[in-house]
Amino acid sequence: MTEFIEHWIDGASVAGGSDRSGPVFNPARGVESARVRFASADDVDVAVRAAERAFPAWRDTSIAKRQQVMFAFRELLNARTDELAAILTSEHGKVLADAHGEISRGLEVVELACAMPGYTKGEYSENVSTGVDVYTVRQPLGVVGIISPFNFPAMVPLWFFPIAIAAGNTVVLKPSEKDPSASVWLARLMQEAGLPDGVLNVVHGDKVAVDALLEHPTVRSISFVGSTPIAKYIYETASSNGKRVQALGGAKNHMLVLPDADLDLAADAAVNAGFGSAGERCMAVSVVLATETIADDLVAKVRERMSGLKTGDGTRGTDMGPLITREHRDKVAGYVDVATADGADVVVDGRGVEVDGEPDGFWLGPTLVDKVPTSSAVYRDEIFGPVLSVVRVEGYEEGLDIINGSRYGNGTAIFTNDGGAARRFQREVTVGMVGINVPIPVPVAYHSFGGWKDSLFGASKSYGPHGFEFFTQEKAITSRWLDPSHGGINLGFPRHD
Repeated sequence: MTEFIEHWIDGASVAGGSDRSGPVFNPARGVESARVRFASADDVDVAVRAAERAFPAWRDTSIAKRQQVMFAFRELLNARTDELAAILTSEHGKVLADAHGEISRGLEVVELACAMPGYTKGEYSENVSTGVDVYTVRQPLGVVGIISPFNFPAMVPLWFFPIAIAAGNTVVLKPSEKDPSASVWLARLMQEAGLPDGVLNVVHGDKVAVDALLEHPTVRSISFVGSTPIAKYIYETASSNGKRVQALGGAKNHMLVLPDADLDLAADAAVNAGFGSAGERCMAVSVVLATETIADDLVAKVRERMSGLKTGDGTRGTDMGPLITREHRDKVAGYVDVATADGADVVVDGRGVEVDGEPDGFWLGPTLVDKVPTSSAVYRDEIFGPVLSVVRVEGYEEGLDIINGSRYGNGTAIFTNDGGAARRFQREVTVGMVGINVPIPVPVAYHSFGGWKDSLFGASKSYGPHGFEFFTQEKAITSRWLDPSHGGINLGFPRHD
């Protein structure tokens, strides 16, 4: 009998009114493990109405009570990470170590949400004019929508909904249909933590559900992480419907290695950042810019480390799991032929990898391509898989020009022991997140995450101070009161005795 993954609306599992559904695979086995319901526009409306009904009471819930719910959620999530990690590995394919790492980064944002009072308080200016005070308050938006990607089915929802809920909003979350179970699991856990029904709702589906959220007049904001073309569509559609938008797009992250760098450190970083989570992450290093004098040595060190990586089922202690779908695996593997046709050297071809797993899994081993021309699609495209390209450069200037010439500006890194070069790089590079001898410079939760150029549409980054600003609206109040010490004189306003 087929298992169906249901929507979560108003605190309960709901099948919805649509008869459409999609497959959910175990990528390590290559088999369908369940089917997920696809919401119609009417189903999305039911979820939005549930969130709308829940909003007034949740908005008026005290800060102390909202904090108690978030603290309880944090404790439950921390105690049950093994359970959630197993879900992530079974539906996404990432190895258990990567799954636990994903949850840890999400937990950081939950802990930030527990500190909500410090981020949502207003400001007060006394006596701006005689007897007149001005102060601001930050209030929740109302019903907010979140659309999250397949590559981090727990972490990315956790980037958004804890902050939105802590700030007093109610939420409709649309996770990826490829690995939807984590979102429902998190919603159930929030209920267990004491969250009232209707405050967090989950609807599954495809473009129909997405468009219904983008166009729904009750939804006040949209938060999105995904590819650049879809981020652009989300931003344009949601903003044209009067919503504020967080739209984080794709990436092509470069790592510049200068001649004075510690090559062992750089090689370790390139392997970990290039092949962790099978390269299916927007902060993965996909291009190593190696200066010519050290390029041969660096490629040799990277190749040596790759030989020790074990690809296979993420539950078996392997280093890298499968890709999310067969179609995506085939698309990524096709870039190896493109590299050869464009004159690059395929140093390690992951298409023939021996795996510790079922033969029908969506496997592609770590792949290393050297001497990639910047005109090649292997360089230009966001491959989103375990393909690491090496582009050789003469030095710092050429490397910087290549990075700044990219349409993407999500993350970048420089490896050097020259403090002056590092300081110059962080000032001159046109990228939103920069690592110095750190390959994946994802900010901690109390700073905000977001790139530049085609990696971010609009100005709103996720979590940190940007998150609380995004999920609240500021109200300025100018106040004057009768002063009894002046005999009830109104100090300028007509009296209304």
